[in-house]
Amino acid sequence: MMQVKTCPVPEGSLIAHRLPGAYFYDAWSLEPNDGGLCALAYFLRAAQTTPTWINLLMSLRNQVVAHLGLKDLGHLNGFDADKPVDHYKTGCRVGIFTLLENHSDEALLGDSDKHLDVVLSVHKAKNSKTQRCVITVSTVVHTHNLLGRLYMLPVAPVHKLIVPSMLRAAA
Repeated sequence: MMQVKTCPVPEGSLIAHRLPGAYFYDAWSLEPNDGGLCALAYFLRAAQTTPTWINLLMSLRNQVVAHLGLKDLGHLNGFDADKPVDHYKTGCRVGIFTLLENHSDEALLGDSDKHLDVVLSVHKAKNSKTQRCVITVSTVVHTHNLLGRLYMLPVAPVHKLIVPSMLRAAA
């Protein structure tokens, strides 16, 4: 099994400038066996292989937040798996996220609601020691109000289980 490690948000990444004032952020990295995909392709592969327990949690989340007037996000793998990666353009919905920026070495995906803004980065770089590809998934959350902070109480610890699990599944 490939090792998923917690790490700093990559310096110079597009998401790094979103860190100031963040209520929550984290970053996880992995060195995949196949380093030839673009950043968005790694996200798509991870989302396609979303473990069942994560989709069950998303369903539960969607049911609970409906009572709070928040939107149903669907599931992480709620997109056309046959759509070629180069057909995704800025503004396209990709599972629970909207594609904000798409470059070969970094894709930014996010979602906004009245309670918070979340941005996820899939960043591709080269390990200077091993020369292997390193994929880092960073998440930055800015809350807007008390509801956002309350929402993050159960989400933050679960998020720390979800991202590494998805990275392992994709690898």
